[in-house]
Amino acid sequence: LAGDVICESLPTDLCSFAVASSGKRCVLENYMNEQVGYTCKTSEVVVEGLPGHVETDDCVYSCGVDRRSVGISSDALMDNGFTAWLCSPDCQQKCPNIVDLYSNLAAGEGVHLPDLCEKQMANPHRSMVEFLSSGVAPGPVPVTDSLVEVPAIAPAAF
Repeated sequence: LAGDVICESLPTDLCSFAVASSGKRCVLENYMNEQVGYTCKTSEVVVEGLPGHVETDDCVYSCGVDRRSVGISSDALMDNGFTAWLCSPDCQQKCPNIVDLYSNLAAGEGVHLPDLCEKQMANPHRSMVEFLSSGVAPGPVPVTDSLVEVPAIAPAAF
């Protein structure tokens, strides 16, 4: 796209993963009118060094992302299939915008994306779950400790 990139002027199919000329990420949002519609908005998330960037189809494909993604969320990092795409050499080496976005989302969960990718390569079935649980699963809670006696509710007077 030539000229300034203004999120609100982008077609919805180019919105997700775009960065406005101001350096703020664009985000696809949905709204309800007579039916569900979509609009592109400017978020408050600032990206360093990529102003006016609209993500390429090659990167969308290489990183396994969906241009119809609504909002910005770390939920996708829980999907091992998605993490495999995100951690692929093509994505990591050629798509700094998407890698930056998910690096920041992972950091918000207390996870360093390169470490997650390393775990993904070593054991793809446990990567993010292992990080989120710190590798330790809670033990069972004894049933007797969790029961609480609650008084019955008195019937209402008529």
